[in-house]
Amino acid sequence: MTAPAKRPGRRPGSADTRGEILDAARAEFASRGYEKATVRGIARAAGVDSALVHHYFGSKDRVFLAALEFPLDPAVVLEQVAGDATGIGERLARFVVGLWEVPQTRERLLAVLRTIASNQEMAALVRGFAQPRLIAPLAARVGGTDAEARVEMALAQIIGLAMARYVLGVEPVASLGSEELVALLAPALQRLLG
Repeated sequence: MTAPAKRPGRRPGSADTRGEILDAARAEFASRGYEKATVRGIARAAGVDSALVHHYFGSKDRVFLAALEFPLDPAVVLEQVAGDATGIGERLARFVVGLWEVPQTRERLLAVLRTIASNQEMAALVRGFAQPRLIAPLAARVGGTDAEARVEMALAQIIGLAMARYVLGVEPVASLGSEELVALLAPALQRLLG
């Protein structure tokens, strides 16, 4: 008599398989980097079948976003700024300011910002994730020989604004209303991206 074949998926005895997958993913991304980490490696480290990782998260991108509690999907950013070049600065400014003005999202964004500012490995992970999913596609939409540099400069403006407003509390930036903020940020982004 043979033993029954091992079924893929959730292993018995664990109430928090999703959490264990996320723990394994954090360790895999930290040790191997985004590009070299694999869903199979994450599954192996968590002691589950890779189909279960796909069941919970769908893709390596989604596992990464969940593992880092990254509050922003690059595909959503691209969708929000899509359209003609003449309004890209305002669309991006409105999207960014809108994200930061939601308290729960702001907390998660601040956690990511503080982490990448103080942890080179995490900063490299986020860059490795964002470059092909956000920066390169946005640069392709913007066009021109220096498009990637202009996109990076626009992101630097956004990160600088976040640091000044939400981390350092620089006045008067910290107390500006959302519309005032958009009105000041949009032209700068438009010059870079339009």
